[in-house]
Amino acid sequence: MKIQKKPLPPFNLEGAIKKARLAENAWNSKNAENISLSYTIDSYWRNRDQFINGREQIVDFLKNKFEKELNYKLIKELWAYTENKIAVRFAYEWCDENNQWYRSYGNENWEFDENGLMQKRFACINDIKINEQDRKLLWETDVRPDDYPCMSKLGL
Repeated sequence: MKIQKKPLPPFNLEGAIKKARLAENAWNSKNAENISLSYTIDSYWRNRDQFINGREQIVDFLKNKFEKELNYKLIKELWAYTENKIAVRFAYEWCDENNQWYRSYGNENWEFDENGLMQKRFACINDIKINEQDRKLLWETDVRPDDYPCMSKLGL
């Protein structure tokens, strides 16, 4: 039985926005195993300077990420889409073990298979140090509330 992750390609505007929000929610859960189920078994990633192949490496990568990047909060915004590809921009905030806060900005390009699983992910990310009082991603729960401002309204 094949896993399907709706919405499925070909994407329309509504489906592409929903796919980006579902990805945001999944990553904010910080549950590496559940996040990995949105990717094909042989999914290929380039994340910064790392090349990741398959779900097992995705899980390892995410576990390491969430152990390092504490109090992680992510927000995504659709940038563009085609039939089976989506581009998003994003920002996330986190602190290290010394309580130094960072905001990481980036862009991702995604390619999906016919079942809505991501088969390719290319991410470019830059980190900047911020003061705790400069944080903008301040919701209490893992999932960003629907009425929380989007990236553009936050000036990100």
